[in-house]
Amino acid sequence: MEQHNKQQIPLLARLIFSSRWLQLPLYLGLIVAQIVYVYHFLIELWHLVGGTASHQLDETGIMLIVLALIDVVMISNLLIMVTVGGYETFVSRMRLETHPDQPEWLDHVNASVLKVKLAMAIIGISSIHLLKTFINAEQYETKTIVAQASIHVIFLFSAVAIAWCDRLISQPANGKAH
Repeated sequence: MEQHNKQQIPLLARLIFSSRWLQLPLYLGLIVAQIVYVYHFLIELWHLVGGTASHQLDETGIMLIVLALIDVVMISNLLIMVTVGGYETFVSRMRLETHPDQPEWLDHVNASVLKVKLAMAIIGISSIHLLKTFINAEQYETKTIVAQASIHVIFLFSAVAIAWCDRLISQPANGKAH
């Protein structure tokens, strides 16, 4: 039966469809990036629990290291969303329906949902960076703080626009949402 289906699909169409596998090295590269972030997280954690004996951490120093840890986790979550969600959406089904650890969000992942989730993750990461800047505001020029805040606001507006467009696209012709 499968051989019969291959004969019905033109060679060019099969080649184009098979080209989705060219994304596999990209997703594998993101897994390598994930490993780098785990290493970075462990270094930051070591700094927090006493690896930097050369100076005592004050409350601000502790807060900045904790924010750096949160930042690494959020970026790592972003990598997982892109790797797993992108592979599932654009390359091949993982067939994890019966796996007890399948993430809930993977049940309804598609390109649209992935874009909104990514936008929200980027806003979260931007928020952490902005908070770190505000905590250390005396070390930054005003124009740097204004630029970071402006970029964050742009991310917020972009996420709202993406979600709004997604909502418009997913509505049926009669105007009622699914």
